[in-house]
Amino acid sequence: MEQFRQIGEALGSLKTLMVFRDNIQINQRQCDLLLDMLNSAYKSISEEIRVSLRFEERNMKWKVLEMPLKELHRIFKEGEAYIKESLETKDWWVKAIFLYQNSDCVELHIHNLLSCIPVVVEAIESAAELSGWEQDEMQKKKRVYSNKYHKEWIDSQLFQWRFAKQYLVTQDFCNRMDSVWKEDRWILRNKIQEKENLGLRKHERKLADLLLRNLGSSESLKEKLLPSSILVGSKDYQVRRRIGNGGQYKEVYWLGESFVMIHISADIEAVASDISSLLSLSHPNILHFLCGFTDDEKKEYLLLMELNKSLCDCIGTKKRTSFCFPVAVDLMLQIARGMEYLHSNKIYHGDLNPSSIHVKLKGTSPEGYMQAKVSGFGLSSIPQKSTEKNQNEAQSFIWHAPEVIEEQERPASKGNSNLKFTEKADVYSFGMICFQLLTGKVPFEDGHLQGDKMGRNIRAGERPLFPFKPPKPITNLIKKCWHDDPAQRPSFASICRILRYVKRSLLMNPDYNNQSELLLPLVDYYEIDSRFQRMFPAWEDSKTVSTSQIPFQMFVYRVLEKDKTGSTPRETSESGSERNEFSGDENASASTDEPYSSATERSIPSPEPPPRIRTTMRKSPDIRAKHPVTPKGRLLRPPTIHRARSFVTNSENQLLLLMSPRIRRTKSGHVSDSEL
Repeated sequence: MEQFRQIGEALGSLKTLMVFRDNIQINQRQCDLLLDMLNSAYKSISEEIRVSLRFEERNMKWKVLEMPLKELHRIFKEGEAYIKESLETKDWWVKAIFLYQNSDCVELHIHNLLSCIPVVVEAIESAAELSGWEQDEMQKKKRVYSNKYHKEWIDSQLFQWRFAKQYLVTQDFCNRMDSVWKEDRWILRNKIQEKENLGLRKHERKLADLLLRNLGSSESLKEKLLPSSILVGSKDYQVRRRIGNGGQYKEVYWLGESFVMIHISADIEAVASDISSLLSLSHPNILHFLCGFTDDEKKEYLLLMELNKSLCDCIGTKKRTSFCFPVAVDLMLQIARGMEYLHSNKIYHGDLNPSSIHVKLKGTSPEGYMQAKVSGFGLSSIPQKSTEKNQNEAQSFIWHAPEVIEEQERPASKGNSNLKFTEKADVYSFGMICFQLLTGKVPFEDGHLQGDKMGRNIRAGERPLFPFKPPKPITNLIKKCWHDDPAQRPSFASICRILRYVKRSLLMNPDYNNQSELLLPLVDYYEIDSRFQRMFPAWEDSKTVSTSQIPFQMFVYRVLEKDKTGSTPRETSESGSERNEFSGDENASASTDEPYSSATERSIPSPEPPPRIRTTMRKSPDIRAKHPVTPKGRLLRPPTIHRARSFVTNSENQLLLLMSPRIRRTKSGHVSDSEL
């Protein structure tokens, strides 16, 4: 209840800020959309809670809502910070340079909102199943919510028709999500032209010319660049420090702000394609190239980017720190989203590692949530004087895929690896970054092999050893990413879907913060995604899927998960035979690379039965002797091995309430997993 009150408080603050919407001169339409969607989310959730839950039960049966509502409150506060930034009264031209291609509204804040709303809805439904004290009433509610996640709704048009308002994907919102960014750019262009008509000072005219060129539709690089004298000749221009060893990257001060400047010396024909595409990219999880300048006589080009600290500053060689699991998963998802966007534009990184990930804190988040941005991409044709990319240049290959190392070690291809710039090579590097985010350790730092011997071992299949027993949903994904066979590695679109659902699973576990071990889902998410890809192959081949499709994707995942388990999650969570051991030997590659089997397909050990066994279970040893595998009716349930809980476990009181539905389900003759 407290989290819900805080959400209402945050919404009130947002509405207060938007009283001054006329003062938002840049990205006003995006701020309007963000407020409307947050307001609609609050109304929808309020109605769901009012209809489905009882106020007097808030201290007993609402616990499953705690973490989803806490996450939603964080999203509201981040939206508030975005609107505050748009209302800031600093130099208008500086704001225009920073925000003219900013797509954070739809691609960051609304993406997070639409990823969280399905979880909140599911949490309310889970609490509603327990609302009340009559068993018949609870069973009716359970049937209603169970029928919602049915295969017949796995159709985007049907989903839109039936659940659009509940999941904030009405046709009006979808249309606005597709158009507001373009509208704001058009409005900004008109405002710049109005300022030119009113008369501008000399340096303002040059900035107006720069912005109008980049806001235009021209693909010509020369039309997107201005003379470098505009930058270098500015009164407040300063070079503050060099980044790296050779001076190609510098921190500069201009117009009252700090930027990173890349100094490039090359012929225009050699770099035109790369620079032109870099200036046109826009995504909240890539480092933006804000503007560019040229000196035709010296054949020099200057590109300005945002200035942020790298991930190495957070998990560098000295600190050896790792993030808490929810923050680590959030960073993984952001990096994957940035790479998904780059790959959709046919841009391959080739040198992805923690030094090429830039981060900044999101407000005053006590958990330490940060916004991640991928950098160092799209410069394959640009001569590199030096680089800040690698923590240890002598061992940069630890981030490279085995096929890249093998090609680089051939004498004819030294320093010119074509396999380096591929989708699957980037996925391998991403897996190594995830390992460091999860453990705080540089891959292979504890190994006794160095140099060429380590390279040979990587090609032979050696991978970093996890120093502790990490959560299997993530380690399984990491091991898929660094698979020897590039064809077996997932795409970044697939990785994003899996990580969103991992976040959902964490939020649906209300006891997560009180447990020393993480929890295990009932099925393997990679297996679910494989089924998802077979159902929607076009989404793998197309460009990045629209943000408005995220609730539908998560809904399909939920349906496939329920279909895989063969029963509702609450029914399944009660049976010890359907639980997986969550933490095992993560260094044994043979077992973890295989997908999870279904509950009835798993081989379950038969430990000695405990001394206290129910009367209905006394004959189970004899039955098990006659029928080694008897999935029907789930009568054969070996003693529960208390090593981990299910994601859907709530509390002992709730489990006791669910015991009688499970017994009735057994007698009612519902089909088993194997029959499904």
